[in-house]
Amino acid sequence: MKGNVVDLAVAVVIGTAFSGVVNALVKNVLMPLVSAIVGSPNFDQFAAITINGNTVQFGVFLTALVNFLLISAAVYFVIVMPMNKMIEFRDKKLHLGKKPEPEAEPEPIPADIQLLTEIRDALKNRA
Repeated sequence: MKGNVVDLAVAVVIGTAFSGVVNALVKNVLMPLVSAIVGSPNFDQFAAITINGNTVQFGVFLTALVNFLLISAAVYFVIVMPMNKMIEFRDKKLHLGKKPEPEAEPEPIPADIQLLTEIRDALKNRA
């Protein structure tokens, strides 16, 4: 039980550090590419509707959605795909995908069957 808690703590610390890396990738690499295409890296003021004095900001949701899609794409293409390739390569190298079945030893022939076979062969040779 204690080992699992330590593993979980290590995973949380690494996940926190990794979230900083992914956020930096999205903020400093991918969002500038989006802003070059669309014209603005932030869609907060892009779409806002005022109804009865209340402002509904669809742009904030759109910005969060684009950030989520970019983060998930970054995680998939930077971590998941290479990890799956490495696991596939390891399994292929270690032959883990298909385990050859051990050859079964033939069952020994019972003594009475063996004796009857010898008698049959002797009678064939006699005739």
